[in-house]
Amino acid sequence: MSQPGLIIAAPKSGSGKTVITLAILRALKRSGVEVVSAKAGPDYIDPEFHTVASGEQCVNLDCWAMRKEVLGAIIDRLEREAELILCEGVMGLFDGAIDGTGSTADLAAFSGWPVVLIVDARGQAASAAALLRGFLTHRDDVNIAGVIFNRVGSIRHARALNEATQAAFPTLPILGLFPTDPRLALPERHLGLVQASEQPDLNTFIDAAADAVDERMDLVALLALARSTSKRANGNSQHQLAPLGQRIAVARDDAFAFCYSTILDGWREAGAELTFFSPLDNEAPVDEADGIFLPGGYPELHAAHLAANQFFFGKLRTAASRGVAIYGECGGYMVLGESLIDADSHKHKMAGLLPLTSTLTERRLHLGYRRVTTLVQSSLGDQGITFRGHEFHYASVTSEGPGENLFKTTDARGENCESVGLTNGRVAGSFIHLVDRVS
Repeated sequence: MSQPGLIIAAPKSGSGKTVITLAILRALKRSGVEVVSAKAGPDYIDPEFHTVASGEQCVNLDCWAMRKEVLGAIIDRLEREAELILCEGVMGLFDGAIDGTGSTADLAAFSGWPVVLIVDARGQAASAAALLRGFLTHRDDVNIAGVIFNRVGSIRHARALNEATQAAFPTLPILGLFPTDPRLALPERHLGLVQASEQPDLNTFIDAAADAVDERMDLVALLALARSTSKRANGNSQHQLAPLGQRIAVARDDAFAFCYSTILDGWREAGAELTFFSPLDNEAPVDEADGIFLPGGYPELHAAHLAANQFFFGKLRTAASRGVAIYGECGGYMVLGESLIDADSHKHKMAGLLPLTSTLTERRLHLGYRRVTTLVQSSLGDQGITFRGHEFHYASVTSEGPGENLFKTTDARGENCESVGLTNGRVAGSFIHLVDRVS
């Protein structure tokens, strides 16, 4: 039997949906509800917070980068696992790729899950009703079933919000009103929140946020809004990415943390055996590995530490000399290069397996969905394979090559075609985070 789902969204980024989602997850867990979570769109950081809050692995649901059958398969699995699926949206409800697709609203329409809208009430009172009217009527295939007001300034402010909303929408439940509370804010850095694994008091923080939910929110009414749907076509378990080998060693620590759990699960389902190692602890991939994956993360914050770990780098070079398939994404790509220049202009020697030097001295945001096609045969497979993924980094390239580029890439509109990444024998990498193979 399918279990119901609910999406927590907002009119814009910065409305507080992550903290409120974490608080709801923990409050539901404490009350005995079996809840699993998901995160809309491309995001590696927020899902780890979800996992801490609920005790269950959070997964990503990406309407632009994932094939519909893959998206459906993940949702089908979630609906079999728990009493409730709670999904956090991305950006504003109707924001997505530059081609207008891939929004949280698209996910709501595909899944059939109702939306609870978190409205940042700072600087508005009765005007919030006009904002709600726009969101409630913008798309007929999106069901906004409730509202939460965040950053409410006073009892008087709360009363004005209540009265304006109830007058305009008598049947729309106001599930909670949360005051501005600087204690309920998480520290940030250049790619988003400081990672969950780096915050020793995170459970205390989430418990405090859950206390606020218990005090100020109607969880019974929230649960009553959740719905499952039969209108979504059943998915199948087609794998997002082909395994790099039969025995894949995956780097995993604070420098290599950006890895979708569904991709690793797909490799296991395809028969691959996975092991994990920490380059920050000077660990190396097991000698039996015939595939090595270096995910993205924050190697730029640990560049000096990594450069000193010669056991790790020596074993990585030995694996490359044996013809092991090695693939690095974003931060992993930088580590496969010759050197990495950190934000303080210090240059650190990396693996030297690809002719690349990257730098953080002049940060420039590279952000967006990407459609990529392999230009050559590589550790990812044959020439001509097309993937969808995304790019999100502040690093720049000071030198890339000579060598063969790995991908031809375009943005979500199919524009801005360029060749990116590098390949050298069975070693390959780029700044693109791959999400799904589409052809």
